[in-house]
Amino acid sequence: MTIQYDSEADVLLLVLRDAAPVDAIEEPGGIIVSYGEDKEPVSVEFLNASIRKLIRPGEVSVTLAAKSSAVA
Repeated sequence: MTIQYDSEADVLLLVLRDAAPVDAIEEPGGIIVSYGEDKEPVSVEFLNASIRKLIRPGEVSVTLAAKSSAVA
């Protein structure tokens, strides 16, 4: 999963998995959920992230990435 913030668009993006989105649904409150071919969520976008106090512009922003590990 990765977390990205676009300060110009004021959008917080959570990328849940590495798959191309083929469909998206805008939920109430400025949330957009994108889905892959398998109809499972690929990403979630939060519009107006700073207004919703999900992030504070001007603070250091980071991209977090977690890799899944296979257990044999």
